[in-house]
Amino acid sequence: MVTADVQVADVTKSFGDVHVLHGVSLSVEPGGTLALLGPSGCGKTTLLRIIAGLEEPDSGTVAAGGRMLFSETERVAPERRRVGMVFQDWALFPHLTVAANVAYGLRKLPRDEAESRVADALAMVGLADLAGRSPETLSGGQQQRIALARAIAPQPAVLLLDEPFSNLDAALRTRVRTEMHQLLAELGITTIFVTHDQEEAFVLGDDVAVIRDGRIVQHGPPTAVYACPADRWVAEFVGDANLVEGSLSGTFVATVLGRFPVSCVMPADALEARSEPRPEAVDVLVRPESLLLTPDTRGEAHVELVEFYGHDTVTLVRTRTGELLRVRSPGAPVANRGTRVTVSYQGPEPVAYRRHTM
Repeated sequence: MVTADVQVADVTKSFGDVHVLHGVSLSVEPGGTLALLGPSGCGKTTLLRIIAGLEEPDSGTVAAGGRMLFSETERVAPERRRVGMVFQDWALFPHLTVAANVAYGLRKLPRDEAESRVADALAMVGLADLAGRSPETLSGGQQQRIALARAIAPQPAVLLLDEPFSNLDAALRTRVRTEMHQLLAELGITTIFVTHDQEEAFVLGDDVAVIRDGRIVQHGPPTAVYACPADRWVAEFVGDANLVEGSLSGTFVATVLGRFPVSCVMPADALEARSEPRPEAVDVLVRPESLLLTPDTRGEAHVELVEFYGHDTVTLVRTRTGELLRVRSPGAPVANRGTRVTVSYQGPEPVAYRRHTM
């Protein structure tokens, strides 16, 4: 299957007086998977529909494989873009068989070729033996795979997925997500998918573009987005985050957890080293898994709540300064509610955010 890169530049979109997208730009390498991650109403689905050609932007450009799909002078129709899309509700036709649903976008092909593509697509998603069934008789996971087969049957260069797991219950979602991940890896097709779930974005995305209020606030590999969030909002949106008050001197910060160096400071929060360093109030991003909890009768912190998840435990700890920290530990709880403890920082050099400008 031939895949293409995707280039979106300075795209804006309004619906009446409501500005949905503000100069959005992004790129996806051929065969790569990009997760558009953001809360409801941030504009991510609108952006997906613009790439598909189902919405027209007010300005900007959209290109794929070096071919301009939208600009001031170009308007390529959706059916000519070689873009496949799986909608959030899957949009299956209940009165058609599984095979007929998959064949829906192949009506202009010769019958033999269309049947061959349907068979190939159903085999790819593991539904070859269900071609004659009605979608309504199948499980949610199977219906999602029908929608995926229909999207890939026309052999698109780009695949778009809108909240692909939102209609599945929690237990099924994890299994289907893994199946989808394996399939996308095998297909090697350029994929953009929309999600509000940080875990899904990090598991499936080679890159993640975090969207807030119609703007991309950070774009990069999941590891970089998690370790070095662009701002406080991103830090809290992409995972559990403790923002601990600290006092910065040069490149070291003093907190209730101790004194340690900071790194990965975003330009907007630049913490320049000064010839005569002065303490500066900052917030330090401390991930729960970077904290070590030790029962200690002389400890200055105490446990307020314990949440055991089987594979790990989250412990809520109140420090001597009144801050409430989330501590994630592998396995069973290491301290009970009410226990006095010592909390220490054991992670990589963290990110710090200025609390005021100098």
